[in-house]
Amino acid sequence: MAISKILVVDDVATDRMHLREILTDAGYQVITAASGREALSLANSDKPDLIFLDIVMDDMDGYQACRKLTSGESTKHIPVVMVSANKQKVDKLWAQKQGARAYVTKPYTSEDITNQIQKFR
Repeated sequence: MAISKILVVDDVATDRMHLREILTDAGYQVITAASGREALSLANSDKPDLIFLDIVMDDMDGYQACRKLTSGESTKHIPVVMVSANKQKVDKLWAQKQGARAYVTKPYTSEDITNQIQKFR
C-alpha cells in the first residue's frame, strides 16, 4: 500500500505541528485535525492513507475516534496509529482492541514516526 497522504489528529497545536513537520520533511502530504469529530469528517472527505491519532482529546477521545474510524464503511481500511504519552502496556492493548494497528509514545523522534509508516508500505 502506498502511503502519500496522512491525517494527523491532536488537540494540542504544538504537538500537531511537530508531527506535521516530521511528515512533510519526509515527503508526505499532511492534513490535520484538532478533534476526534474533525478527524472523522476529514477521514471521510479527504481519504488519507494513514492516520496518526492522539488519545487524550476533549470532544471525543482517540479510542472512541479509532472505533468509529475502524468500523466505518469508508474508513475501515485506513490504518490508525495511536499517539500518546501513556506508556503502559494496558494502554497499548486497549488501543489495539479499538482497532489501532500501531502505537507510538510521546516524546517520539522522526525515526520513530517514519519506522511506523514503513510498516504499512
